[in-house]
Amino acid sequence: MTNQHPPGRATIWHNPRCSKSRGALALLGEHGVDADVVRYLDDAPDRARLEDVLRRLGTDDPRVITRTGEAGYRELGLADADRDTLLDALAANPILIERPIVLIGDRAVVARPPERLLELLGG
Repeated sequence: MTNQHPPGRATIWHNPRCSKSRGALALLGEHGVDADVVRYLDDAPDRARLEDVLRRLGTDDPRVITRTGEAGYRELGLADADRDTLLDALAANPILIERPIVLIGDRAVVARPPERLLELLGG
């Protein structure tokens, strides 16, 4: 995964099976924003990339990008996990990463609902 993209371009961590993810991608298109689509389930982000996304989100808490309702979250016993354990689990199990995540410049948003990405577009 690349950490940089041209100004005005978005990167979307996308799962095509997710309606919210499809909606965010469509919304980017409606606003004329070209997007680099990262199928994060196939191209899992490493720990450094996850840290970068948290920084862009303006948080240090990996639970912001964690799908706590996933069976794997419970199966791995992550409810009481510390930050490092949780980040390692996200890198090893990308299904646990919330979707979609949209990155533009040095900012990011978890686009749930998809309209949240308007925060990045100034709308």
